[in-house]
Amino acid sequence: MIYDPAPNAFATGTNEKNSTICVTTGLLTLLDREETQGVIAHEMSHIRNEDVLLMTLVSILVGGIAILADWGQRGFYSSRSGRRLGSKSPLLFIPLLLLIALSPLFAQILAMAVSRQREYLADATAAQYTRNPGGLARALEKIRDAGMAFQKATRGTAHLFFVNPLRRRLDDHDGGLANLLTTHPPINRRIMLLYQMAGIPQSVVQGPKVQTFK
Repeated sequence: MIYDPAPNAFATGTNEKNSTICVTTGLLTLLDREETQGVIAHEMSHIRNEDVLLMTLVSILVGGIAILADWGQRGFYSSRSGRRLGSKSPLLFIPLLLLIALSPLFAQILAMAVSRQREYLADATAAQYTRNPGGLARALEKIRDAGMAFQKATRGTAHLFFVNPLRRRLDDHDGGLANLLTTHPPINRRIMLLYQMAGIPQSVVQGPKVQTFK
């Protein structure tokens, strides 16, 4: 348990034997029994689906690509062969340099896309565990309306949490940049899908504006 007023939770560990689920005191205060069960089931789903291990491997891959891109970029600028290639074959040199420069960004976008899809999967699996998708949907509604950021979270750990702990404005939007630069799906979309699982095919009314942090 973490003593923090921000309602949130996360799971750690690479398999079912060494995993841990942690919740904040704010979450236990805000949610009722069924809603808390939904959040715990969501985190259990991450463990069962080995999402922590998957995202660790993805993070290692992203970091490795960034290191390789940095080495390649330094090699082009420092080596004579790079200068000769640039002078003799500019049509080949420029696309290759762009690929080296942009590959870390593409890798990061891919990692965020994987993270968002695993959140959807964890929601669906949690609904199967509890047979009560409405409880998880109500938990998301309350957390959305609370609008509190978890101050100790970082960008590197944000993907571990039940909802994005950084509470940026971009996280509440769907499509466009939000589909490229966020680790979690929009809360309203998650709520809508869960209510549809519960047999309530309705659009989710936007909650009050939450306090956001950069």
